[in-house]
Amino acid sequence: MSKVLEGKRAEIEVASLSMGDQIEAEWLPILGIAYDPKDDLIEVALDGLDHLIPHPREIYVENGGPTLKSLEIIDAEGARQIVQLREPLMLPPARN
Repeated sequence: MSKVLEGKRAEIEVASLSMGDQIEAEWLPILGIAYDPKDDLIEVALDGLDHLIPHPREIYVENGGPTLKSLEIIDAEGARQIVQLREPLMLPPARN
């Protein structure tokens, strides 16, 4: 999965009845996603932020052809963690 995520940016939205919808991170470079079976924890590692999701109950994946577009992870308390992925914007070369 690390190869699929290489060079992408991620936005993380957390949605639950108790706290509404909140943006946890906006388009930060993604370093990786890991599951720790010992602690039953998913870690979404971004540049400058580790987003931890304890006791994941369901995971949904959205593909766009050969690329991963998003993940939705529902934790034991019913909170939805939506991780959207995109390629960084490619700017045109600078003109002299």
